[in-house]
Amino acid sequence: MSNAAKISAECLTPILYVRDFAEAMNYYTKKLLFDRLWEWGNPPDFGAVRLDKVEIFFCLGGQGHPGTWLSIFVDDVDDYLERITRLGAEVIQGPTDYPWGCREVHVRDPNQHVIRFSQGIPMREPKMEIERVPFETRIEKRLAALMGDLARHKNMTVGEMLEETFLHTFEKVPRGGVASPHTEKTLAYIQELKGKHGIDYDTHASYRFVEKTSTG
Repeated sequence: MSNAAKISAECLTPILYVRDFAEAMNYYTKKLLFDRLWEWGNPPDFGAVRLDKVEIFFCLGGQGHPGTWLSIFVDDVDDYLERITRLGAEVIQGPTDYPWGCREVHVRDPNQHVIRFSQGIPMREPKMEIERVPFETRIEKRLAALMGDLARHKNMTVGEMLEETFLHTFEKVPRGGVASPHTEKTLAYIQELKGKHGIDYDTHASYRFVEKTSTG
């Protein structure tokens, strides 16, 4: 078995029991903003909807039971919540920030299935006491204006945003995401520099930074 070829799997698609096929299709497309993909049967008793890259199958009266829970990650939970609330979706909880690093809303459909729509958020505890120092630099004018607007959008100072961005460039992303601008040789050297300067915190530590209080 150790020499067997690696098993290939592409995706996981949940199949939800529905009591009324048209009701389920209408709820997901008109209230949760999914797209209708396809239907099977006449009248249809099996079909699919999609939200961006996430697909869900519906089966009329079978292949499951009412009350299944699903988890779907979205870019902006609050924006999604605002839009589906206006359309009449049944929101039963949230938005809530959880200690495992997610902001979630829970939505129930007509078949008592619950979807946890989640957005990843940075961990902000425990706080990490740091000391900031002035660092003089010159930034291209248009880029500086963009940085200021972006920092305001993220509710950060420009310095906090630069700390966040800078730390993230230290980390390679194995699957997708934005690649580090550094070569493998430079990344190895950065690890030496982190040891030299006592940087023993991880990439996301900047979200936990808190200024040292002066003792005087």
